[in-house]
Amino acid sequence: MEIQFPIQLKKLRTNLDMSQEDVAGKLYISRQAVSRWESGDATPDMSNLIKLAEIFDCSLDTIVLGIELTEDNIEDKIDKSEFVFDPRKGKYIRRRSEHMNFWEFAAAYWWAAIPILAILGGTIPDIIQALK
Repeated sequence: MEIQFPIQLKKLRTNLDMSQEDVAGKLYISRQAVSRWESGDATPDMSNLIKLAEIFDCSLDTIVLGIELTEDNIEDKIDKSEFVFDPRKGKYIRRRSEHMNFWEFAAAYWWAAIPILAILGGTIPDIIQALK
């Protein structure tokens, strides 16, 4: 894949009617740095790339590689009410539903069984003794 960053940066900037000075002001850098990025003489660091993606409201793939979102994109097929992206795991996980079934509860709160069993383990013999 060929890096399309200089072309994409200029295209995205002009689509929003922003000057190089406007972009530089939002990134707290010089206008000359933005000019060097657009000419291909330099490239921004990762933090500036992420800020650019936020400014232009697009993905890093769009800025760096020129890949436009399409209907076949996985993002379009994800039900946002059902799944959420977990950046720590790098994948989509199911949102916690309002109602948990028994197995979801047991998997999430298995540790709660230990004190409950300890308490019941001490009282059950007393209850049996009282019933005799």
